[in-house]
Amino acid sequence: MSNGNIEDYDFYRKYFKKESLVIAVDGGAFHLRNLGIKPDILLGDFDSILKEDYENYYKAGVEILKFPEEKDATDTEIAIDEGIKRGLRQIILMGVIGSRLDHSLSNVFLLKKILDNGIKGMIVDTYNEIYLIKDRIKIKKEEGYKLSLLPATDKVEGVTTKGLYYGLNDATIEFGSSFGVSNEFISDSAEISIKKGLLLVIKSRD
Repeated sequence: MSNGNIEDYDFYRKYFKKESLVIAVDGGAFHLRNLGIKPDILLGDFDSILKEDYENYYKAGVEILKFPEEKDATDTEIAIDEGIKRGLRQIILMGVIGSRLDHSLSNVFLLKKILDNGIKGMIVDTYNEIYLIKDRIKIKKEEGYKLSLLPATDKVEGVTTKGLYYGLNDATIEFGSSFGVSNEFISDSAEISIKKGLLLVIKSRD
């Protein structure tokens, strides 16, 4: 959990399981406090965390990993590295989309690091689920949501879909095109497969 925009705390509760390793990334500790969830790890340079949150988690025995402010990676990337090191099979990033476009895009790009390490990755906020794939994915339909396919490489080849209104069969989508934006579900789930490249799959609502 990072320190980006969180509007509806109840929306996020379904993503926390009993077996989850919960990492509070700096000021993201505030969001976890509002959710009533104690993190397993608190990490960052602590330039945005509230003093009371730090002190409360310290007293509660939460594992604390402190890093310098001047470093070559964001706190969110360091949290991902920690998850990789601890052998996680899935990493869900929350609170990573906010008003700073540079940070938001950087966090989307960090899905590649997760993918490169053979881990399932997802960014979630109140309006979006964001995935990066190199082969295939199945996405469940939810009322009010649309699905967009955006190339994350120069082009993505062999794009085939099932369960979408605008179907694709062995198509190529080039970077810099809006070709794959805002498709509609026509079944309970959609399947997307690609043969070459990296594809952002975004389920989103207004």
